[in-house]
Amino acid sequence: MLTIGEVTELTGIAAPTLRYYEKEGLLPHVKRNENGKRLYDEDDLSWIQFVTALRATGMPIAQIQKYVYLYKEGESTISERKMMMLHHKKEIEKSIRDLYFNLDKINYKLALYDVIESQIERTNIKF
Repeated sequence: MLTIGEVTELTGIAAPTLRYYEKEGLLPHVKRNENGKRLYDEDDLSWIQFVTALRATGMPIAQIQKYVYLYKEGESTISERKMMMLHHKKEIEKSIRDLYFNLDKINYKLALYDVIESQIERTNIKF
């Protein structure tokens, strides 16, 4: 079992963020010791990584809360959870396509600057 400080060190996620995730119901299994201190196990670390991935890819807290609620409901919700993940995956893939489209525009501009700079250098050469 790990303390919140140890989890913070391992994951790089700030303690207030971990507390917030727990308060919002995003970490369904965090235990506490006799003094009320949070204790994290491997399952909790997996949930933290999963929630972090969902947040980093733009899933709103409310959607994650719904996912956790469904998870707690058990195997009867697997299809619905799968659909949530498929929908989110499609949104991520669209974001990636959009990013590549915009990256192409930036790369085009950089290539244009390379051409312009090489033309300027050739014009500035004195014989």
